[in-house]
Amino acid sequence: MKNDLKYVIFKTNWGFFGLLANKNGILRTILPTNTFKTTRRYLLVGISGISTEDKGLCPELQKSIKAYYNGSYTNFKKAKFALNWEKLTDFSKKVFNACRQIMPGEKITYALLAKKAGFPKAARAVGSALAKNPLPLLVPCHRVIRSDGKIGNFSAAGGSKTKKKMLEYENLIAIPMRRDFRCASAKSRRHKVIGVKK
Repeated sequence: MKNDLKYVIFKTNWGFFGLLANKNGILRTILPTNTFKTTRRYLLVGISGISTEDKGLCPELQKSIKAYYNGSYTNFKKAKFALNWEKLTDFSKKVFNACRQIMPGEKITYALLAKKAGFPKAARAVGSALAKNPLPLLVPCHRVIRSDGKIGNFSAAGGSKTKKKMLEYENLIAIPMRRDFRCASAKSRRHKVIGVKK
């Protein structure tokens, strides 16, 4: 059977970002690393057969990702691309779909995400599912934190330091959107974290 896997690695302001896809949609993303070679190694790890580089893969998505790392407020749900979740369990699909509703500048807890996904008593299982998220950024698992307000672990390169950097970055790029769409409530909601225990 012919291998139809394609990948693209492109430069952003944060480094080299990677996308891996087949005809049914995107299978894997790799957050920016310092070199093309490192991103390619992470992107293709565990992949059997031949994967073909295609610089024209998902051009609109590439543009949106570059814009995100250039400081633009980017809602990836509006970009035209398909996600290939064929190998995911129904549980993970529901968790990831719920996670995709979290916008830049927002954070929720694992417990609340579990509730939104339809599994109110499965916060730990939700955390385990997010730890295996093959599509970081497109499925923004970095926006999910612990109930005590701590950011928690992050399985992507750089670990919790990368997660913290992304959250701080998104808080800044989301401020203009809050001013435009939330008007007078913008300032009070700037650092709002849904579900954190006080």
